Amino acid sequence: MTSATSSPAHYVRRALLKIDDNTVLAAVDSLDLRGNAKISAVVGMPLRSLQQRRDVTAFAIGAPIAAAKGLLELLAMEPLEKVIAALGDHADSPSYEQLTSAVDQLIADGATNDDVVALLCFAVGEEFAAAPHCRQLLDERSELALPELPEIAPNSALLAPKPVDPEVRAQRKARREEEKKRRRNSAPIHPARPVRVKGDKKVAPAPPPSPAEPLAVSERRRMTLTPSELEKFDPDHPFVGTIVLGEVPFDAVDPEIPEQRVKQRPALVVAASDVGVLVRGIYSNPSTTRILFQPWRRLGFDHVSYIDDRRTALLLGGLDEAQRLGRLTDDEWNTLH
Repeated sequence: MTSATSSPAHYVRRALLKIDDNTVLAAVDSLDLRGNAKISAVVGMPLRSLQQRRDVTAFAIGAPIAAAKGLLELLAMEPLEKVIAALGDHADSPSYEQLTSAVDQLIADGATNDDVVALLCFAVGEEFAAAPHCRQLLDERSELALPELPEIAPNSALLAPKPVDPEVRAQRKARREEEKKRRRNSAPIHPARPVRVKGDKKVAPAPPPSPAEPLAVSERRRMTLTPSELEKFDPDHPFVGTIVLGEVPFDAVDPEIPEQRVKQRPALVVAASDVGVLVRGIYSNPSTTRILFQPWRRLGFDHVSYIDDRRTALLLGGLDEAQRLGRLTDDEWNTLH
């Protein structure tokens, strides 16, 4: 399969085949994939299986693409952040020369070929603006050449017709004929008489069917809240979908600064009331409860960001006083889970 026909998902899988197995396994072993971890089953179960079976090739080929992308994202985040810093103002849409220079600087600073492959293939898999340049770099540099995905041939034994004993076939045919005969014998001899409508009233013809109307499509998916959250917040509030700057509590005590329990950070409003909001915090570091916050560039953030699954109630003292950083589009909102 050539680069011209290889899909973004194929780049993700081929990258995992290219990267050293020990590097991939070390990354997956660093994840907390216990049953209480807040991670979707479609991602968590394949990763837990990889932790146990240690078969990177089988995972790369057969795991759900969401799980493969999640693992590649983990491998790509550190080199991605360094390249974004090197690109500076050009990070959103670099030219081929700018990207090449940033990658060369990354290698000069000690990055491995595995780091570069993870970075470039993750960008292709997520269809970043620089994805065509990433494909070109992968094609041009022999040390970054990706292995092809193996063809999985269908099991011919499953496709071959199952032989049937002639005697069994005859018995089946006899049973079918007996069933037909029984149905004929049980049918009524005389057909039912048609019912005559009394009187001279004429039945009005049915109106012609109206043209089919297009189904209404919900543009913005409604966030599912707990009963206690619904008592305090409205998931259909106009403020939902806004990014605000608020004092979001830490999820754990920092041993270096135990007295600090909150930090001002951006957060996505998922429900609101007249004086407060229910938010999902946005962080600079990944974790098992966080996913990549795709609109971070568009919203003007200066680094890669991650949005947490957990929801936190904040009192803002009036929504008009909240510091707004932007608002998600419907497509951006609906990609969150």
